[in-house]
Amino acid sequence: MLGGMTAPDSTPPAAGDRAPRVAPNFITEIIERDLQSGKYPQVVTRFPPEPSGYAHLGHIFASFLDFQTAAQYGGRYHLRMDDTNPDLATQEYADAIADDLRWLGWDWGEHLYYASDHFEQYYAYAEQLVKQGDAYVDSVTGDEMARLRGDARTPGTPSPYRDRTPEENLDLLRRMRAGEFADGAHVLRAKIDLGSPNMKLRDPVLYRILRGHHYRAGDAWCIYPMYDFQHPIQDALEGVTHSMCSLEFVDNRAIYDWLMEKLGFSPRPHQYEFGRRGLEYTITSKRKLRRLVEAGAVNGWDDPRMPTLRAQRRLGVTPEAVRAFAAQIGVSRTNRTVDLSVYENAVRSDLNHRAPRVMAVLDPLPVTLENLTEAQTLSLPYWPFDVVRDSPDGLVALPDGERVAPEVAVRDVPLTRELVIERDDFNPEPPRGFKRLTPGGTVRLRGAGIIRADRFDVDDSGQVTRVYATLLGEDAKAGGVIHWVSAEQGVPAEFRLYDRLFRVPNPEAANPEDTQAEPIAPDFDPEEIGHEDETKPLDAGFMAFLNPTSLRVTRGLVEPSVTRDPAGTRYQFERQGYFWRDPVDSREDALVFGRIITLKDAWAKATQKAEMPAKAPKAAKAQARKTEPTEKAAPATLTPEQEAEVTRLTALGVPDAEARTLARDAALLTFLSGATPDGTFAQVASWTANDLAPGLRAGEVRVAAADLAPLAALLSDKKVTTRVARDVLTRAAQTGEAPAAMVERENLAGGLSDDALNAAIAQVMADHTDKVDAYRAGKTALLGFFTGQVMRLSGGKADPATLNAALQAALNG
Repeated sequence: MLGGMTAPDSTPPAAGDRAPRVAPNFITEIIERDLQSGKYPQVVTRFPPEPSGYAHLGHIFASFLDFQTAAQYGGRYHLRMDDTNPDLATQEYADAIADDLRWLGWDWGEHLYYASDHFEQYYAYAEQLVKQGDAYVDSVTGDEMARLRGDARTPGTPSPYRDRTPEENLDLLRRMRAGEFADGAHVLRAKIDLGSPNMKLRDPVLYRILRGHHYRAGDAWCIYPMYDFQHPIQDALEGVTHSMCSLEFVDNRAIYDWLMEKLGFSPRPHQYEFGRRGLEYTITSKRKLRRLVEAGAVNGWDDPRMPTLRAQRRLGVTPEAVRAFAAQIGVSRTNRTVDLSVYENAVRSDLNHRAPRVMAVLDPLPVTLENLTEAQTLSLPYWPFDVVRDSPDGLVALPDGERVAPEVAVRDVPLTRELVIERDDFNPEPPRGFKRLTPGGTVRLRGAGIIRADRFDVDDSGQVTRVYATLLGEDAKAGGVIHWVSAEQGVPAEFRLYDRLFRVPNPEAANPEDTQAEPIAPDFDPEEIGHEDETKPLDAGFMAFLNPTSLRVTRGLVEPSVTRDPAGTRYQFERQGYFWRDPVDSREDALVFGRIITLKDAWAKATQKAEMPAKAPKAAKAQARKTEPTEKAAPATLTPEQEAEVTRLTALGVPDAEARTLARDAALLTFLSGATPDGTFAQVASWTANDLAPGLRAGEVRVAAADLAPLAALLSDKKVTTRVARDVLTRAAQTGEAPAAMVERENLAGGLSDDALNAAIAQVMADHTDKVDAYRAGKTALLGFFTGQVMRLSGGKADPATLNAALQAALNG
């Protein structure tokens, strides 16, 4: 479900004075001076998304700044759909954006505007500029126009049509509107300054011919205004006073001011630029989000791994958490990237006092309490001591929202002879420091007492299938505490464990061959306020950085108390994370719980571990061990059968570490049994142990192992790059198509000759002369941008090392 999805908590909160405030900044200082001087009687701001996709995390900061600034100064806030592109804008997107922003807490009252409702007024202003001699119809091609504009070192050259008379221009403009000319035959340009150092002022295009059915205007128009023309005029028509946008539009402000002067608006709005805020591990370009949806990398715009607000709603994030995050970011004149953990911690902080504690077992291991003859009913608290202690009124909430005394906030939990615990909470051969259940060892069941593991069963593969335990008295000692659920009365449920969609901080700019790449400042994408140049080729290199474990699905049991709670209740499943029922797929007879967020930031801990020097001081290593993410404890030794399997695999060329991983896992071994035992086997085994393992364990891999041998051979012969091989492998796993057939159909095989590589580099540099100048002026981080462009142009065939050397030689030449 997309535009029509209504989550159980869809009633928007009142924002107003309850919303976090905007901290004082240079824009609020300007507003205060304008109000004190009487320049404007009231502050009016606007948020102008383009309805070509769903609202996303990139919209949060800008919309918060627009709305809350107006609210703090008693002003007015507008929501405007900048829907002047007939090829992209839809009513579905417009409605969804409005719905999501209303959920966020923003209230624009009657001030919802559509730019398309003012096409006639825009056109009238275009004619006014023509009559004044400030605009002309140009008839050169797009390529010729770009050439005539010059560059940073060379002033522009007038078009041969620049000196047409106002009468000629007016006639041509009216014929353009009447539909006499083909798309691209003419454009309307402002006549400003071809010698300006600001390239934006070199006669920008104001109108272009574009035939397309507009979702609101129908077929009434075949010419459409450009954003730089429409946007400032719409601001003026609405009475906007302070038009806020991100820093990348600073050069566009000159066009804004020129239009306000030439069209005589008074009082007139003014544009102010703030530093853009990027978010690590995230993509917010709607074109790229559409690519994720269309490629099947996610399950729609509302997939909880997506950065859209619709997806965050389905994930279970609250509007209060989103607003708190926006308030933390801060307004400045410089761009910066925000660590995703800032957002995640805002979500955790919100849920800590919102989510009652219950127990769920996601990977069940049966336990029999042999000395428990009769079932018991325990009364366990929903809230831990620290939440009770911090309550301002001394009360805590029940799942239905009622606030009661802490001693009343309890639920019944059945303790029965047959239980389940987490599989990794029992280890028959525990590593040093293991504080959970072991043979002959003791552990405390949360709220139920201490048990001792007396014996256990295993299956033919050596996997533990059941533990037999004794419930001890309270005088017994235990080193750890684990959660549990009654196997007899627990409720079956599916658990969806969501994680970050990308595995590197900046998937749009990093080198696809370097998974450890440092974040690189991305080339500007004005998508933060909702607009993007759809005419530029899409660089899909970001797809190489998808996190293969961004979704894991398990099936287990949850305590029965949850069946009596409202569907929108958010829980902390003890030791597991924060969860709630998926509002789309969950039913009373088939519970589906999605993990909203983990209890701790495992990514930060994993990064600390990865960055620990090989010969770090003992104290530092000890600290790193304390902060490592929890992983399943693997047995220190293998069974004789598993050791024999390791011997067989290593004889086929599989490295020892991967062989041991495969030997322990029946799902991986079963898949690998179909692989061809030749020179390609080791590569297929590596893909099985690393790339395909999560999907194989979840039963989601559709390709056969035998079909991977031809791909491995292509990789070995350097007929495909590692990037191409990984991309094809990922898609084959999802679709079941033979990878080699995919390579042949899409012409992905064959390396790139030196001449072809140099030609691709030359073309990219010619297409992006401004970025070449910026690189040579010291912005060396653009190397990642050029790498991505050449990779795209070559279809991923360029060898990364050769490409890097050739690029640097060309750029530094």
